[in-house]
Amino acid sequence: MLAPFLQYLISGITVGMVYAFSALGFSLIYNASGVVNFAQGEFIMLGGMLAVFFSKAGLPFPAAAVLAIVIPTLLGMMIERLTIARAKNAEILSLIIITIGISLVLRGLTQIFMGKAVHALAPISDSRPIHLAGAVMHSQSPWVLGFTVTVMAMLWYFFRHSLSGKKILATSCNRSAAQLMGINTQWVMTFSYAMAAALGSLAGVLITPITMTSYDVGIMLGLKGFIGAVVGGMGSGMGAIAGGLIVGIAESLGAGYISSAYKDAMAFLLIFVILFLRPRGLFGAKATDRV
Repeated sequence: MLAPFLQYLISGITVGMVYAFSALGFSLIYNASGVVNFAQGEFIMLGGMLAVFFSKAGLPFPAAAVLAIVIPTLLGMMIERLTIARAKNAEILSLIIITIGISLVLRGLTQIFMGKAVHALAPISDSRPIHLAGAVMHSQSPWVLGFTVTVMAMLWYFFRHSLSGKKILATSCNRSAAQLMGINTQWVMTFSYAMAAALGSLAGVLITPITMTSYDVGIMLGLKGFIGAVVGGMGSGMGAIAGGLIVGIAESLGAGYISSAYKDAMAFLLIFVILFLRPRGLFGAKATDRV
């Protein structure tokens, strides 16, 4: 009885880490601009697809992984400068629609250049599975966990102890006040999009050896990340991590104990339950009205 539960839990934590990366990307951009970036899932897809492309081109995995992260990061900066920055005075809804359009363009271009086939990527280390108390763990799972913990620690240090991180926090708290203090809030927005793209592409590189990838995987990964961000409390870094893990674990347990046919439905059911009980998410700040 313990072995199946442990199996589902390991699977849920592994995929939940990817959702956490996606949720963090949503939270970063939401804090900087108030925009929900529905193109976030496509950066996860791009990370995996580019890693596959460069690996097939003969590059060693480290070089392929670096390029698969750097290129989407630069692309994220370019997209922000060419689209969001130029429409900065538009309504929030218009900016969200722009991100949906960006998502469609990225997905279409990837389909044109790499086709509709499903692509596999070799794991970082030995491909033999790891046996743990009756459960079987993919050899890539420890890498996903290790990189996730490392990145989370780096982000914590960045926001707590670096000047750039404090500028982002200041902008997220009060953009007008940050501008009055001499902070270049436009730079903060561009940097936030770059960080979100880097987090997404890294997640894509890490998860592709387990789940494989194709041009359309970003749709559901992005939605699950968005659900994780909302469940944890949109704009909360800790909430994004917790929300992503909760979504991943709930999805895995639901598929294992109920039916795999309801695997995707579990995430959407979860968001209804959490928002009914806590409308601002698990870690969302309470709203206050000044009268």
